[in-house]
Amino acid sequence: MSLSNKINDDLKAAMLAKDKKKLEALRAIKSALLIAKTGQDTSKGEMPEELEIQLLQKLVKQRKESGEIYLENNRKELAEAEYYQAEIIEQYLPEQISEDDLKQIINDIIKETNAKTIKDMGKVMGIASKKLGGSADNKTIAMIVKTLLLS
Repeated sequence: MSLSNKINDDLKAAMLAKDKKKLEALRAIKSALLIAKTGQDTSKGEMPEELEIQLLQKLVKQRKESGEIYLENNRKELAEAEYYQAEIIEQYLPEQISEDDLKQIINDIIKETNAKTIKDMGKVMGIASKKLGGSADNKTIAMIVKTLLLS
C-alpha cells in the first residue's frame, strides 16, 4: 500500500474517532505530499518512496525544531502539540537503526572509501545517506562520521 493510500485510510479512521490532534498531523502529511507531487514527474501515479521518506524526515525535523523553540519560550502546550505531531509522522518512516549498528555501518563506509580526515566527510556522508535511506537521521549520521574521522 502506498504512503498516500495509508495516510488517507488513517485520516478516515481519525475522523471517525474524532481524534483532532492526530487528524491535524495526518492532514499536514497529506498536504506536504500533495505539494511535493505537484513539482514531481508523477506520470507513474506515485511519488518515489525515497522522496516520500525525505519529505517525512523533513516534517519530523521541522516539528522537533519548533517544539524546541516553543520550550525555550515557555510555551509548553505548543511544544507538546509539535512533539505529538512528530511522533505521528515518525510512524510512517522506516524503523530507525540503533546507534551501535549505525556506527558499524559508517565505520565500514569509512574503510571502503579510505577516508582519513574530516575533509573526506562529504564523500562518506553521500554514501551513508544513500545506503541508510531514511533509516537514520542525517544529523546523527554526520555526528558519528565526524566523531569517527576525528578519532
